[in-house]
Amino acid sequence: MVWIAALAACSGAGAEHPTPYGDRADVAQYIQTLVAEHGFDAQALETLFAGVQQRQDIIDRISRPAEKVWTWGRYKSHLVDDDRIARGVDFWAEHEATLAAAAEHYGVAPEYVVAVIGIETRYGDITGGFRVLDALTTLGFDYEPRAKFFRKELTEFLLLAREEGKNPTDLYGSYAGAMGYGQFIPSSYRHYAVDFDGDGLRDIWANADDAIGSVANYFARHQWRGDGVVAVRLEVSDEAVDDLVNQGLKLRHSVADVRARGVAVPELDAERKAALFKLEGSDGIEYWLALHDFYVITRYNHSHLYALAVYELSQAIKARRGAAVVGR
Repeated sequence: MVWIAALAACSGAGAEHPTPYGDRADVAQYIQTLVAEHGFDAQALETLFAGVQQRQDIIDRISRPAEKVWTWGRYKSHLVDDDRIARGVDFWAEHEATLAAAAEHYGVAPEYVVAVIGIETRYGDITGGFRVLDALTTLGFDYEPRAKFFRKELTEFLLLAREEGKNPTDLYGSYAGAMGYGQFIPSSYRHYAVDFDGDGLRDIWANADDAIGSVANYFARHQWRGDGVVAVRLEVSDEAVDDLVNQGLKLRHSVADVRARGVAVPELDAERKAALFKLEGSDGIEYWLALHDFYVITRYNHSHLYALAVYELSQAIKARRGAAVVGR
């Protein structure tokens, strides 16, 4: 293993957990599964997990994600701010050729790729300070609500580290194990990351070109259409559509359903599928009609607040960039 030499530097498991991961029967069983199914070396894995730290702070954070507890007004003010818009314009200018090439190849307009990278990591500046190995092991073995999911991601992470020749103890990311400019979880990295600059590496940790191509590829692989409207804010009075709102991310209604309630929906085909959201904005209640590509954005992060923030930021960046070009 390329990372065995570095394992000696790892200390014992964190004090928060009464039994170190290296001494736990469930971890031992997991190691045997990795050996049998993926050909890992048992001794190397035992050494690796002996140095993993349980992180209660990670469990605390994931138990109260912003998407679950914040209003839309608070969420938007945190993510669609002037600094993020200005820096998005700068990021677009710096990587204009790569963004144009990604748009041509994948059919995803630059503003959406820029917005995702801006929201996820402020354009690569904040990629996470947690060891991914600690995060995924903690969540995979000690966070019961989603243990199965995170244990699968832990396996994907170990496979990724082996494939990319990385030491898994050296890789850092978010408290949920997401990495790089676009904060890909390990399975997304393995399936959707691309070598967009042709240097033979899929490096979304430090290579902005690969990150741009990878985000665009992710959207394309989830059936991005790029056919116009992503979401539209509606003027609604007297709660005419409240029985249609907030019914999940899937497109359960049509534009015709909304129009039948007397709500004006401009320039959209009546048969287009849609979801409708009623949100608490900073200046009162907002109604949003979400279409196909909005749903695609939620495949990146399964939250309507996240998708709407990406949309709002993308449009703000595009508008400011356009104004800057006109003003030259």
